[in-house]
Amino acid sequence: MLGENCGITGAYTIDKIASYLLYNSLVALQHRGQEACGIAVLNGNEIIVDKSLGLVVNNFNLERLEKLKSNLGIGHVRYSTTGTSSLSEAHPIHVKDKNVEIALAFNGNIVNFLKIRKELKEIGYSFETNSDGEVLAKLFFDEYKRTGDVEKVVDSIFNKLDGAYSVVALTNNEEFIAFRDEHGFRPLNFGIDNNGNILIASETVALDVNEISNFQTINPGEIFIVKDGNYKRKKLRDAKPTYCMFEYVYFSRPDSVFENKVIYEVRYNLGKELAKTYKPDAEIIVPVPDTSRPAAEAISQMTGLPVVEGLIKNRYIGRTFIMPTQKERDRNVKAKLNVVKSLIKDRKILLIDDSIVRGTTMKRIIEMLRKAGAKRVEVWITCPPIISPCFYGIDIAIHGELIALNKNVEEIAKEIGADKLCYQTMEGLIRAIGHENKLCLGCLTGNYPTKQAQILSDEMKNKELKERSRYWEIEAR
Repeated sequence: MLGENCGITGAYTIDKIASYLLYNSLVALQHRGQEACGIAVLNGNEIIVDKSLGLVVNNFNLERLEKLKSNLGIGHVRYSTTGTSSLSEAHPIHVKDKNVEIALAFNGNIVNFLKIRKELKEIGYSFETNSDGEVLAKLFFDEYKRTGDVEKVVDSIFNKLDGAYSVVALTNNEEFIAFRDEHGFRPLNFGIDNNGNILIASETVALDVNEISNFQTINPGEIFIVKDGNYKRKKLRDAKPTYCMFEYVYFSRPDSVFENKVIYEVRYNLGKELAKTYKPDAEIIVPVPDTSRPAAEAISQMTGLPVVEGLIKNRYIGRTFIMPTQKERDRNVKAKLNVVKSLIKDRKILLIDDSIVRGTTMKRIIEMLRKAGAKRVEVWITCPPIISPCFYGIDIAIHGELIALNKNVEEIAKEIGADKLCYQTMEGLIRAIGHENKLCLGCLTGNYPTKQAQILSDEMKNKELKERSRYWEIEAR
């Protein structure tokens, strides 16, 4: 099971309703992060930040939103890939002195943040956390304090950072800024409603829920600035697109659009590619909810096998990947998914899922199906084998935890208890998504589009550390 990255949003409104648009956006983006949520707004020349651990709907109510009434604001839902799960690490991150204030939220992962952190400490900055978000916020603050020019700030950030970053920020000079690294790893979109309100969000579903039907992408290497009710866009770097393939396979909601590709259609195409490549020995198709459903529908259409909801998801159970121990993760899988035994008993199952990382979750699901009386369990996976970590904002484990790194398909099938295992081909993945030569495939190939990520991958592999978080602890000392 994969960890998800974060969701960001920002708003400029004619009336003081920014916090309400941000709330709607964050609820729509909740799937991108469930550890913490936060909103920052500009009140006069002061920035007010309100953030909490947990879900948006459990924390923000009408009373809290009323206290955040403003024309300008940003919001964030968090899943951590660096640092820990604490309120101090929740976004938006607020940095200020007597004259200057900024608030910043971002989605991604800064590969060289430890180097930047060290440089900032040398000139007098202190840090409460080990997160890359705090480093990015204080780098932005330092540049803005010196120049007062947000274009120069972002240009300097582009020069210094290696990694993935889609960012929204506020200044106490009534500026609302958004920008995206030149590779465009993570999505970022904007739209304007009929009243002239401007909304920015990680996924287009956050625009949909606020009744903004027309949207555009903030391009890789571009800055978007709102000042005095007007906006401008400016290209600061030439785009070098390497869009994250997992946004299409797993992370984004199926009703979102990422770089002109409808996520649902891509996932349907992934199923078609599998059905073109393999012949199933099964009676029914069972998708692992929820991301594999479109693929299952495509496979059903091409094979004639019926799709049945043999696995039912409890939507009120926390995500398995944030459990601290493997024992707890195993127990949580059983609480999260339950088998409809009458549909499974004495049947040959074609089980569809989006990915296998460690293999532990898939192993537990197959055990559940066999206990329910499945005669045969064949597994099809909509993406190719994962053999390397992600350094761009997705919590894919270190090399030593990846089941596909040193095992062939037959060995993996045996370990997870499948009668047969079939992975998507690399060619099938690229055909299904499109954007040929514009995808980040680092976790599938071990070849990364940025220099520091490649160096870091090689270092981590050589050290053979048991836990990815342990690496950051050692390097931060």
